[in-house]
Amino acid sequence: MIRFFLLQNRQGKTRLSKWYVPPSTGTGIGTSSSAANGNHSLSVNYAANNNLTEAEKARIEAEVHRLVTSRDKKYTNFIEYNNYKLIYRRYAGLFFTIAVDVQDNELSYLESIHLFVELLDSYFANVCELDIVFNFNKVYRELNMSGPMPFSRR
Repeated sequence: MIRFFLLQNRQGKTRLSKWYVPPSTGTGIGTSSSAANGNHSLSVNYAANNNLTEAEKARIEAEVHRLVTSRDKKYTNFIEYNNYKLIYRRYAGLFFTIAVDVQDNELSYLESIHLFVELLDSYFANVCELDIVFNFNKVYRELNMSGPMPFSRR
């Protein structure tokens, strides 16, 4: 199962991120409410949990970037990180990273990254980082399309 998808440049700036499963924080913030405060406590806890989740996402994105960019090219494109596996591929100055469960097939996700890049390349006619920045909605829509992935004919 896919945990998240990241598209980052060499400097560590995340250009696109899609989180399918929220990061685990290990704290109980946002899970309880007191009867004395009623709904107000629940909404405050939810806001605190949401901020904590965003901070956790930013921390994970920074760690993933550090791991992927510092890795030597002679090693594979698979890294075990926490309780999941990172599968990444570099195209020009962009790193495409997918986090999946440890037991999932790495090569199928590596092929999915390649097919996504081929799709972007055909959509934008030789895609670059600026295409992704200025056409964010189109790229995000393509990432969210459901259904089976098409097979490459090359």
